[in-house]
Amino acid sequence: MRPPEIRTSTTKIEVPVQFSRLLDIAYNLWWCWTPSARELFRMIDPLRWDRYRNPIELLIKVEPAIWRGLQNERAFIRAYLEVVREFDDYVLPEVPTWFDRSHGDHDRGPIVYFSTEFGWHESLQVYSGGLGILSGDHCKSASDLGLPFIGIGLMYRHGYFRQTVDAEGNQQHFYPDHDLQRMPLLPVVDAEERELQISLELDGREIHCRVWKAAVGRVDVLLLDTDVPNNHPADRAITSALYVSGREMRLCQELILGLGGVQLVEKLGLRPSVWHMNEGHSALLSLGRLADNLAAGASFEDALEQIRSAAVFTTHTPVPAGNEVFDEELVRKYVTGWASAKGLDAERLLQLGRDPRNGDDERTFNMTVLALRTSRAANGVSELHGQIAGTMWNDLLHDGHTIEHVTNGVHVPTWLGPEVGRLLGRYVGPHVEERSLDPDFESAVNAIPDEELWDAHMAQKRRTVELSRANALQQRARHGRSPDELRETETLLDPDALLVGFARRFATYKRADLLLRDVERLKSMAGADGRPVQFLFAGKAHPADRPGQELIRRIYNASLDPELRGRLLFLENYDMTSGRFMVQGVDIWLNNPRRPQEASGTSGMKAAINGGLNCSILDGWWCEGYDPSHGWTIAEERDDHGEHQDERDAESLYHVFEQQIVPCYYERDSNGIPVGWVHRMKAAIAQLTPRFSSARMVREYTDNFYLASRRTPAEPSRS
Repeated sequence: MRPPEIRTSTTKIEVPVQFSRLLDIAYNLWWCWTPSARELFRMIDPLRWDRYRNPIELLIKVEPAIWRGLQNERAFIRAYLEVVREFDDYVLPEVPTWFDRSHGDHDRGPIVYFSTEFGWHESLQVYSGGLGILSGDHCKSASDLGLPFIGIGLMYRHGYFRQTVDAEGNQQHFYPDHDLQRMPLLPVVDAEERELQISLELDGREIHCRVWKAAVGRVDVLLLDTDVPNNHPADRAITSALYVSGREMRLCQELILGLGGVQLVEKLGLRPSVWHMNEGHSALLSLGRLADNLAAGASFEDALEQIRSAAVFTTHTPVPAGNEVFDEELVRKYVTGWASAKGLDAERLLQLGRDPRNGDDERTFNMTVLALRTSRAANGVSELHGQIAGTMWNDLLHDGHTIEHVTNGVHVPTWLGPEVGRLLGRYVGPHVEERSLDPDFESAVNAIPDEELWDAHMAQKRRTVELSRANALQQRARHGRSPDELRETETLLDPDALLVGFARRFATYKRADLLLRDVERLKSMAGADGRPVQFLFAGKAHPADRPGQELIRRIYNASLDPELRGRLLFLENYDMTSGRFMVQGVDIWLNNPRRPQEASGTSGMKAAINGGLNCSILDGWWCEGYDPSHGWTIAEERDDHGEHQDERDAESLYHVFEQQIVPCYYERDSNGIPVGWVHRMKAAIAQLTPRFSSARMVREYTDNFYLASRRTPAEPSRS
């Protein structure tokens, strides 16, 4: 059963009738993981495409003379017709999808997936980091596999902050004011073509939300936006920025996401078979669903069981800061009036978020506790994290259930680099993610000539180096460096030298500065005669995270040391653009968190599908993915903490690089090919692509979590 069509207003962008289908493609994020579609837009105006990477922005600015030329350009017309055919075959396939083949008897409503952030592409900045990218990849694979799937989130007009680093290494924050008319979004309308809105009464005032639709292949994602004229200016700002520091504003966002999302689902007439809470930010949807069931006449316990039977919850971190807790009095301020208007007992609702392990003096409302109490099933995001989460939370699950796990994955078409992707297409076949499931996938990868895989990798690596140099040039120019210093950026990083990448959120437990524990030893590695090692860092620290910002300052200042200059670089404003370049082009992906605090991690998976090799602590996904044929481990499987662990892990890290990684990389045959290294690259691609794709992840969610709810009673209708 497919979800009903979500109606949207029409765009005001004008294109020639001959090319009218460009608008359908531009407003569907399918283009962002389809090389032929991106190349089609680039053919329209290469300079503007390279600048914006956004087809909506591009089409708005195309001049009439360009259209006149393209109307007589046979190569463009052929490409246009081919991409239209490819798009139509994807959106309305004649061949049954995986979901149709595997679960064709599913006759219930859609799966609704709530997440506070979604990362599909940098042109739509409603994400900050790993959680959002994971949500975006989840949507893309749900589309590829044909799931009846709808996403619910928030539309942040200012998105997440853009990062710069000043001349002293201090992170600076800038929140852009995005023009939503220039993004791949359309407003949702009702049957009379009027803008669809919902409203919530919170703290004695009515808050209105418009709704935007992001089409992600066959999947629709609906984003709630409080920036509407009939709201008070203070309420228009609720959805202005992602992960605001103020606790009350953060709670207001989560009320809009949870309670507003439930109301939106009702207004659209959807009858979901599954409600997936992706992290605790969306857990307040349980209160909205509970209110609906109570209004239909169920007792409190029956209503609780009804909502629980169709809900699943994914927890993403064991770190306390990631399991959101609010002061109970603050939650009471907003929930009491809302509950009273619905005839509910606010105190009973608040009890659902209390952690019984806390004393009476600590009255807090825990979103993870609420989600666990109102879910039929819960999971961590790797095998190890599932075990850790179980020790933290199993005593709160009902009926003796335990927290399970679904290891995260990545959307292969999104993260696979162009040169390696084309090479795999030739030797393995099209649709690499699907082909990776075939029994002969590994033998097909191993049959690729060593020199061809190395050449493809080096092409992607050179692009990474070029991006890094351009980033450094902008930074140095802003700092007022001399012309000679600006010219020097042309020689930063050597494409032929070993390149190590480290990019992620700069939380302290991720230990971005572990390499700096022994700076002299680091310098020795970086400047080794004939065997240098280069390090490329990127990442943001939350504006309120001072220790995380101090890590950035340390690394930036280390990059200014004359003995590390040109061998260690910090890229500003880490986002999906720089993330793609890095995972596609580095030789080694480094990850050294304090075990067991890295719940999963996905950036190393993205590097692996491109042939990048991982060097990591045995934490998160690497506990499952590690094999000496394609990567290295740092330290041992131990969970002790503190300064002593940091010292031992740093020593292990230096040793692994000096004794294993560097010799392997620089051992070349007569043609200059590092044959042993390339064989490890093949092993990484062949063994890790099928195991850590988001297609595998979504199939596991479907088979083990989503469809288990088919046999549960439907929630009562409110009609």
